[in-house]
Amino acid sequence: MQVPRPSVREAASMYGTAVAIFLVILVAALQGSVPAESPFPYHIPLDPEGTLELSWDVSYVQETVHFQLLVREFKAGVLFGMSDRGELENADLVVLWTNGDSAYFGDAWSDASGQIHLDSQQDYQLLQAQRTPEGLCLLFKRPFSTCDPRDYLIEDGTVHLVYGILEQPFPSLEAINTSVLQTGLQRVQLLKPNISTPTLPSDMLTMEIRAPDVLVPGQETTYWCYISELPDGFARHHIVMYEPIVTKGNEALVHHMEVFQCAAEFESVPRFSGPCDSKMKPDRLNYCRHVLAAWALGAKAFYYPEEAGLAFGGPGSSRFLRLEVHYHNPLKIQGRRDSSGIRLYYTATLRRFNAGIMELGLVYTPVMAIPPQEMAFVLTGYCTDKCTQMALPPSGIHIFASQLHTHLTGRKVVTVLARDGREREIVNRDDHYSPHFQEIRMLKKVVSVHPGDVLITSCTYNTGDRKLATVGGFGILEEMCVNYVHYYPQTQLELCKSAVDSGFLQKYFHLVNRFNSEEVCTCPHASVPEQFASVPWNSFNRDVLKALYGFAPISMHCNKSSAVRFQGEWSLQPLPEIISKLEEPAPRCPASGGQSSGGPTMVSIGGGKG
Repeated sequence: MQVPRPSVREAASMYGTAVAIFLVILVAALQGSVPAESPFPYHIPLDPEGTLELSWDVSYVQETVHFQLLVREFKAGVLFGMSDRGELENADLVVLWTNGDSAYFGDAWSDASGQIHLDSQQDYQLLQAQRTPEGLCLLFKRPFSTCDPRDYLIEDGTVHLVYGILEQPFPSLEAINTSVLQTGLQRVQLLKPNISTPTLPSDMLTMEIRAPDVLVPGQETTYWCYISELPDGFARHHIVMYEPIVTKGNEALVHHMEVFQCAAEFESVPRFSGPCDSKMKPDRLNYCRHVLAAWALGAKAFYYPEEAGLAFGGPGSSRFLRLEVHYHNPLKIQGRRDSSGIRLYYTATLRRFNAGIMELGLVYTPVMAIPPQEMAFVLTGYCTDKCTQMALPPSGIHIFASQLHTHLTGRKVVTVLARDGREREIVNRDDHYSPHFQEIRMLKKVVSVHPGDVLITSCTYNTGDRKLATVGGFGILEEMCVNYVHYYPQTQLELCKSAVDSGFLQKYFHLVNRFNSEEVCTCPHASVPEQFASVPWNSFNRDVLKALYGFAPISMHCNKSSAVRFQGEWSLQPLPEIISKLEEPAPRCPASGGQSSGGPTMVSIGGGKG
């Protein structure tokens, strides 16, 4: 009997089905070892020379980060890991090292003196080590939480990555001390939100705001400012996304970039291209503070929600933009030119909602101060129920992104939403915040704020290296506590912040004098910074100031974009009463299947030492 032959169409259909089944099986097989999305979506150079390049992907289902570390010039080993503030001491590490004959890969940790030890619980799992045309490529993974006291808890916010290059073999892991290695740190947000890309409009246009072929100064840190101008008659548009443009070869130099719009009241802003701290910088550049875009190392393109866009151009909007580029040049490289910047994607078809930016936290005022020699002093600013009740629409607003900001002593920042006296959810939190790494971050979940809600922003500071009190203000040696939240629909409310009542602060200074021989001048001509500078910082004065900030009434700034407060009484306002706080989530320990209690893994790397 002759079996009928399938038609061309049937054969194609059978072939397509077979391929689909094969792909399903392949993806299922890969899920236990490497992420389905490959190549890795996130990349950063770890060291200034680009010898080490890190790529990664995040699996929220498995609560695991997959890493790919490319070592372009492998010598005798490499270490990589994480620590609280980027120290090589008390760090959680993974190390690849050679003893001259063999190569090993192991989960390790460093003690307070930088000595490295093998971890009894091996939570970094090596998936692959191979030579490529670019160099040695290591593929490994680690759970967010391991419940190993020696390990770093990978969580939302900034992660300080550390690295070291081993230039000679070591007889054992314990023979390695980080103090003799070429080491460094890099800051990044590892746990990027898993957000689908919104649909972009068909009439989308682009605009590039770029540095004008800048000769990067041969110093470690430079903030470069450049003024650009929108075309004459540029109508109102909506920004729907933006992305970085980094000059090829400068990936390790360009640390972060921001585009600001200047204040609309100025008809002109002088042209300028130079260091932001230059004495030649025109004063009007200080009024270019409205953020349009912000990018930091490791971040990808930023998308607005499909129903909202950031308005720029048109009547009531300045034509002048300020680009600020932070160059991080620890090797003090000379002669490097740069034209990095940000590419804006915008549309003339305005979306349903204008996106807005609102400032939460503390008013820039010296009445909020941190005593010297404090390791973790907390200041808190409020956006009160009275202000949100008056300023927000009945349907509320929706926060989709956030940028946290302090000056040099800031270590942690968190904003919490409270409703009916109970903390409900965290808007944004960074327990390893660094003032040297600030970016607009998309929230994993949109936070809706309704009239009558309270937004509480707390900042933790470390003034251990300071001899005088650090007061609030605009100066870099003064402090701030701000969360710039990005939301829609835009309202008139642009600033919702607080500070302790100044009259109660003067009562504090009078009390200090009663117990400290009248050392603080309470006369009318004395400024608050001068008063704080003369406080003798014993334990009593520290504790009383902390208590004052925790109970004294506040002055509320419930401001419109014109800097005018909403109508009402805003002085001597009571602190919001919070009767229930959110509990700290307990870390979830992974199943023991991915862990090993044995020793290091022997690795075949071929073609090099070991």
